[in-house]
Amino acid sequence: MEIDLNSDMGEGFGPYRLCDDEAMMKVVSSANIACGFHGGDPDTMARMVRLAKQNGVGIGAHPGLPDRPGFGRREMPFEPDELRQQMLYQLGALMAIARSERVNVGHFSFHAAMGNMVNRDPVLADLMMDAIAAVDRNLVVFVTSGSEIEKAAKRARLKTLALFLADRAYDAEGKLVARGLPGALVKDEASVRVRVRRFLLEGTVEAIDGTVIAMPARSILVHSDTPGSLELARLVRSEIEATGATLAPAAQLAS
Repeated sequence: MEIDLNSDMGEGFGPYRLCDDEAMMKVVSSANIACGFHGGDPDTMARMVRLAKQNGVGIGAHPGLPDRPGFGRREMPFEPDELRQQMLYQLGALMAIARSERVNVGHFSFHAAMGNMVNRDPVLADLMMDAIAAVDRNLVVFVTSGSEIEKAAKRARLKTLALFLADRAYDAEGKLVARGLPGALVKDEASVRVRVRRFLLEGTVEAIDGTVIAMPARSILVHSDTPGSLELARLVRSEIEATGATLAPAAQLAS
């Protein structure tokens, strides 16, 4: 079985960095590169693209809301067309930088609050997916299985790849437990190993209340801002390799 391991990258700016991006690029198969709003800047974006190219890692756009102090996790009252333009502005910036380095942006992944806003509104989701399709119909969209974003992407005839978040707890309905609630982050090695192995071998995950739920995903996400994210990504990769699976970038796996 082939599986993608991805991480949100380049989410610092200027001299500030959240994790060791250079080391993380040697672990993952796909990088979701911050596009300058919630994190990142032109120099950081270029550095991420070059690192990805050097390491054979797939490149993806990771746009968010223009809220550096809140790290893009606070919703903001934008009109749908305003949000569309913000997303396109960020996607276009990364595509230009990538093309200048002779590589292509292969996938797309919303960041935090922007994704939450889109995922809650089918009309907004259609607006965003149609815009992405107009720019590049070959882009693969990272989704949560059964989400409004997935449905809208399919209506726009875009390829999708479902995510499993190794470092986040799920509820019995398959939704993420809100950050800040007890048990929302899964960080200890034993728990992560059990979760990842179960996902790889059985396609399921144990929810926070003990319920076993299906997890039909082909990509595992590790957040770079999670404390110890590099060690966590290495742990996940070791479990992938231990089960006999192989790593492949998102663009090679989507359908």
